[in-house]
Amino acid sequence: MLKSNIIKVKGTEVTIIKHNDEDYISLTDMIKSFGDDSIIKNWLRNRNTIEFLGIWEQIYNPNFNSVEFDLIKK
Repeated sequence: MLKSNIIKVKGTEVTIIKHNDEDYISLTDMIKSFGDDSIIKNWLRNRNTIEFLGIWEQIYNPNFNSVEFDLIKK
């Protein structure tokens, strides 16, 4: 079951969704006060972000394909 809440951070409404006792925060909502979605695109291209996501997937995703991920990293 999904539950949605909204918090206000420095004047920006940010959606928080609870699913299976886990909270998910909307990155899109968070960047609204900083500009357009190019901020997220640039963050996703950042090497540190890509490495973090790869490590997270290795830990939490038993079906993670590390060989294909190596191609993405390069």
